[in-house]
Amino acid sequence: MTMRRRFQVLVFAAMALGAAAQTPPSPQLGALAPSNIAKSRPKPPFDLTGTWQHGGGQNNGFRFSPPPGFKLTPAAQAKYDASLKAAAAGKVYQDDIGDCWPAGLPVIMTRVWPIAMVQVPTAIYMISGFMNSVRIIYLDGRPHTDPDVVVPSFNGESIGHWEGDALVVDTRYFVDDHHWLDGGIPLTDAFQMIERIRLIDKGATMEVEYTATDPKSWVGEWKWTKRFRRMDDTDITEASCLPDLNAHMPSIKAEHSGR
Repeated sequence: MTMRRRFQVLVFAAMALGAAAQTPPSPQLGALAPSNIAKSRPKPPFDLTGTWQHGGGQNNGFRFSPPPGFKLTPAAQAKYDASLKAAAAGKVYQDDIGDCWPAGLPVIMTRVWPIAMVQVPTAIYMISGFMNSVRIIYLDGRPHTDPDVVVPSFNGESIGHWEGDALVVDTRYFVDDHHWLDGGIPLTDAFQMIERIRLIDKGATMEVEYTATDPKSWVGEWKWTKRFRRMDDTDITEASCLPDLNAHMPSIKAEHSGR
């Protein structure tokens, strides 16, 4: 190749790279976009469409309690100690749920109200009977949102993928305030939860293995296993949390006593 020809090849290559760099990426299709749903995908091993009721599990039933030997960060330990002191005095410590703040993940998963789930090829939509909290698990292969532009939320951003007979869900990007684990332990914007979901008992039971980390609140990984039973004879109903409805609660009375 002559020097002139080599120069021309380099110029054309640089122009092509420049054009590619200027071409904006294709926008992420919505989970319910017909063209997204119609894409060819392997058949999932199960369908979670249905109504599910928490039916127990490890670690004190419905609660997400700290594991034995847990270690908190100093900031989280101070809040945990305050909650224990309040409980010993028969008081409620920072009852944000009673004050109508969203319960958030993972608490919404295991309360006494059932959860309705609708699965489509691109996502699983969950509506909890508890405050009608909405959670979406995306299954269309999208990555997590850029942390510089994501909007944190109480239920986070859940991205799922299939591994054999299990659905593995990675949830991150949570709010940094008014968000708690059971027992007065704060959840921060560093909280991340991995769920491994399987159907057992011929589809009658959903088993979820949770692995949670929050380096701003505790050391290491905390794990729980919860089970949910399929409820074919019930539906969820509309539910609203209004402060006036909770005015009888001690935490609300204390908060508004000086007003």
